[in-house]
Amino acid sequence: MSFNASEFPAAVRAAPAVARVWRSAALTRVVSLALFAAVAAWIVLTFRDYGISNDELVQHTYGQLLLAWYRSGFTDDQAFHYINLYLYGGLFDLIAAGFEPIVPLPLYEWRHLLSAGFGFAGLIGVWKLAKLLGGEKAGILAVLLLAFTGMYGGAMFTHTKDVPFAAAMVWSLYFTTALVARLPEAPGWRVSLGLGIAVGSALGLRVGGVFAVFYLLVTIGAGMLVFRDWRLPLRVLPRLLVAGVVAFAIMAATWPWSVLPPTNLFKAMGAFNNFAFDLSTMLNGEKLPIDQIPPTYMSEYLLIKLPEVTLFGLVAALVMLGATGVRLLRERAMGEVLALHPRRVIGFLPLALAIAVPVVFTLADDPPLYNGIRHFLFVIPPVTVLAALGLTAGWRALWSRSAVAGTGFAAVIVALFAFNVSTFLRLHPYEYVAYNQLVGGTTGAWGRFEGDYWSTSLREAALDLRHGLDHEERIAASHAPPHRYKVAVCAEDVQASTYLGPNVDVVEDWDAADFLLTSTNIGCDKAGGMPYATVSRLGVALATVTDLRAGHTPVRQTLPSDDDDDPFTPEPNAPAVSLRDAGPQVAKAKP
Repeated sequence: MSFNASEFPAAVRAAPAVARVWRSAALTRVVSLALFAAVAAWIVLTFRDYGISNDELVQHTYGQLLLAWYRSGFTDDQAFHYINLYLYGGLFDLIAAGFEPIVPLPLYEWRHLLSAGFGFAGLIGVWKLAKLLGGEKAGILAVLLLAFTGMYGGAMFTHTKDVPFAAAMVWSLYFTTALVARLPEAPGWRVSLGLGIAVGSALGLRVGGVFAVFYLLVTIGAGMLVFRDWRLPLRVLPRLLVAGVVAFAIMAATWPWSVLPPTNLFKAMGAFNNFAFDLSTMLNGEKLPIDQIPPTYMSEYLLIKLPEVTLFGLVAALVMLGATGVRLLRERAMGEVLALHPRRVIGFLPLALAIAVPVVFTLADDPPLYNGIRHFLFVIPPVTVLAALGLTAGWRALWSRSAVAGTGFAAVIVALFAFNVSTFLRLHPYEYVAYNQLVGGTTGAWGRFEGDYWSTSLREAALDLRHGLDHEERIAASHAPPHRYKVAVCAEDVQASTYLGPNVDVVEDWDAADFLLTSTNIGCDKAGGMPYATVSRLGVALATVTDLRAGHTPVRQTLPSDDDDDPFTPEPNAPAVSLRDAGPQVAKAKP
């Protein structure tokens, strides 16, 4: 079932061939399949391009500790005391650690491919949700918009908690909306089981999965009111209990701390509500402690991280919603619409809740946040679905009045989307740092808002240094023995050491280091030294390699004394030296 009312406006006559092609369900499905095939190909071709994020090591360790708990017969409980990660579900990290021994990929490439797989599943969920609400073409548009959104299509390789959680949440949203399609009857078993798996997976990643439960309960309550059926909750309860058992089982298996005892779930909710440690974040050029950010932090970042075409779609959706509301009020037809199309009205409620509730929550509760929109990345898929619905509804409304107006509207969409795609590709593989033109794009936002907070650009910086040192060694090979280099990293060592050569040692003592690798988001790039390499996109420096060798104390060797009173008189028995016989003159660093 679809909540969509129409596919092609009938008020304006289109060429018969165009109308047939547009209405062809088979062709539309081919386009959908081709789009997903293209996304899958992009994932396979590019997942090796992404660097290691600065908490991947501890996340993977957490997954290994959870495996150890199972293998020990539930006696090795180190996972329940490891840093603060026991407050998170381990669904992703358990899968990554469990399959690591049999997957023929380096560890972090495997994690990035797995994370992108979750992101791909999220795109399918977005397609299903938009298709249910607005038809398959809206689903195609929603997937296109989200795939080229930096904070999803680019983040899905490295945000190994956030994107899998967003994928689980959008699937829970789809199944909640599919439940509405059957009201006032109970949902089918497929919907019930799917809902349980989606909600359980969300809770198996983050305690924020309770949002999905809240959306479901509010939707059922609204259905009871709209259908005026006070027995509706009792009618759907048996199937929802099945969904609840499935969800609880998945949560317990992937986040065992949460049920040992079950009250730990509420402890996790309270911990994140008052989460604070010594960390700062950037907001419009001001560096703020995370417990002193304004309540608008999340909504501001959401507004400036969305692509321009998505913002345009949101404006179109609001305009269409406002125009429809005014018309219904003027015609006093609101009650009639609720009576004739109750499912269609309630069907959009879960989507509205998924967008509004997190925003209202952050405004009202003002929780400590950092890394921009990262912790609420799960809001971006439903926002994108709404934008796709707004664009399709706006086009239909304009086309029904004038083909010229409809064509112009479509041209604006294409132009904005092309600009977005261009920015996305030029930032690769750091798409997630993108900002829209409300703050001057990525270039205008740099230094004022969060940048490469995962320091994933250190991969490219480390490879640049490796290639440079290999070149130096080839030049010096004819007259000097191989040299070992010392490198300091202003991040987690593994983010650089994974890509540096065998002749490099990562050291903690910067004074002893030959080179310093750092992301510009951290601030260590202000350290002294000579620039050696810079990783940049769109004219913005993301990471730097600094040569510290010039600052080392030179090695001094005392020359033999000259018995001649005149130090400028050459020794008569000294051998003749010709510059033609001299090898390359190399300034060497301290060994």
